Amino acid sequence: MTARETWALGDYPTVAAEVIPALGPVLVEACGVGPGLRVLDVAAGTGNVAIPAALAGADVTAADVTPELLAAGSAEAQRRGVQVRWQEADAEALPFGDGEFDVVLSCVGAMFAPHHQRTADELVRVCRPGGVVGMINWTPEGFIGRLFAAMRPYAPAPPPGTQPPPLWGDPDHVGALFGDRLADVTVRRAVHRVDRFGTAEDFRDYFRANYGPTIAAYRAVGADEERRAALDRDLADLARRHDIGGGAMDWEYLLCTGRRAG
Repeated sequence: MTARETWALGDYPTVAAEVIPALGPVLVEACGVGPGLRVLDVAAGTGNVAIPAALAGADVTAADVTPELLAAGSAEAQRRGVQVRWQEADAEALPFGDGEFDVVLSCVGAMFAPHHQRTADELVRVCRPGGVVGMINWTPEGFIGRLFAAMRPYAPAPPPGTQPPPLWGDPDHVGALFGDRLADVTVRRAVHRVDRFGTAEDFRDYFRANYGPTIAAYRAVGADEERRAALDRDLADLARRHDIGGGAMDWEYLLCTGRRAG
């Protein structure tokens, strides 16, 4: 199953709006987005970064491989009264010129492109010298990183050469991908508090119904009731271990910003 097909499953627009809406504004602020700047949101999904950037006055393009998410984002931008250009595009082969943007951003998006070096190369290429590249990525040690580890035994085998998305949350991995092409780099870990789910089972059922990668794992299990029950149990156990009280969880992410050298 391709990335485009995976993220079209379920209802990711609802997940983005209900579970992680605060992440986009964090990245926009960290990267100093403001009026007149040309901003590209890569693997934009429904615009959790693109829309806040447009609200800050920037000239924003949102690119994503999944047209269903772009359509939902366009409707939300219209509802909020902001202009964003929405374009279907692969993070590994962006259809933009060298140095076309002042700020290039991605919030838990480009990390899911299968080939990390190609993606990093594209993020740098389309940013002008002196411009800002900024990302928020889930960490391997955090909740979403562990979610993907828990789903791995059940999920479809990835294509050869595909790298695990949570590696983007490892500072050493990100540093190796960008190398000396980014200067003034800042990297910090932070947590996003999620209190949307009352119980571990609520989380499991919500992600089973709405989150594309989780739906893909259940589809791969198929009619095997024993494996389906095991996946049910593993996801609920994961949420239970991360419960800090009342169903709330802290999901760790890595915030990385830098200026394109040259």
